[in-house]
Amino acid sequence: MTRLRKIAFFSIAGGLAGALSWLYAQERPVFRVKVDMVVLSFTVTDSKGRYVNGLKPKDFRILEDGIVQKVATFAEGNKPPVQVLEDGATQPILSTAEAKTEGRSDAFVGTNVFILFDTSNYMYRGFVYASDAIADFVRGLDRADSVAVYTFSRNLSRASILTNDRGEAIMGLRRAVAGDDAALYNGLLLTLRDAAKVPGRKVVIVFSNGPDNASMVAPDDVRAVAEDEGIPLYVISTSDVSRDQISSNVFRRLTSRTGGKAYFAKTWQRQVEAFEDIREDLGNSYTITYYPQPNPNEGFRRINVDIVTDVAKKYRVRARPGYRPRGGF
Repeated sequence: MTRLRKIAFFSIAGGLAGALSWLYAQERPVFRVKVDMVVLSFTVTDSKGRYVNGLKPKDFRILEDGIVQKVATFAEGNKPPVQVLEDGATQPILSTAEAKTEGRSDAFVGTNVFILFDTSNYMYRGFVYASDAIADFVRGLDRADSVAVYTFSRNLSRASILTNDRGEAIMGLRRAVAGDDAALYNGLLLTLRDAAKVPGRKVVIVFSNGPDNASMVAPDDVRAVAEDEGIPLYVISTSDVSRDQISSNVFRRLTSRTGGKAYFAKTWQRQVEAFEDIREDLGNSYTITYYPQPNPNEGFRRINVDIVTDVAKKYRVRARPGYRPRGGF
């Protein structure tokens, strides 16, 4: 082979190798899913529906698409969270104030409670009683909790932004006035977006008569946001289940898919009982945080909470089934 042919041959070979390398690089999967810390709240009950307390991080195994996750923090009820070390031992972590100073979001105490109150014309008859039931609930929240009161008819009103001051929250509630049409899912979406900006554990409690006649968004779209953000939804509906099957089924789906509960309470007494049950639920929940292990799944990631003790079969865990990671970057 002449020198000129050798040069041509190696030039072509080099070009082919470069092209093949480029093609190979294009075909290799490049995962660009950004997943922040996952906050997972759940309850554990026995065969009689009683809350199971006193469980430790070592009693749980968290799986995401079958991949075991390393728990970062653990908390029971409104007790201060603890950091879970590599060997499974625990130690106190920064207080909320210290965490804010250092720009961390893994140290939080209490629950951020967002109450969404239906003030549409569907609520005219029970408006005052509903307001009283909500006020009683706010007064009875744990001292570590923060609360925001939002109202909605056609538009959303932030009657009281997130605060530890119970009096301020109730004052905002008392300023609420009855409106016209009901855009429940619009208001719920905006409430969820506000809640998602707050670090730590949060829940949204909807108090509504049920029907929605003015929203621009679908309930399943709202449910997906709550599911992905890890925000349990609790719904107290004053409507008659037999007369509004559509709203009732939607409420059940919204709450079950996010780890919350739905209540159908026509009377004031039933509404008070529903709020008491929610308060008890919050006080007996476990909260775990973790940073997801590498996972190529850009779609829905299924979460399983397993109890690894011998009595696991007797216990029932209520938690959201999973989430979708945020878009790539």
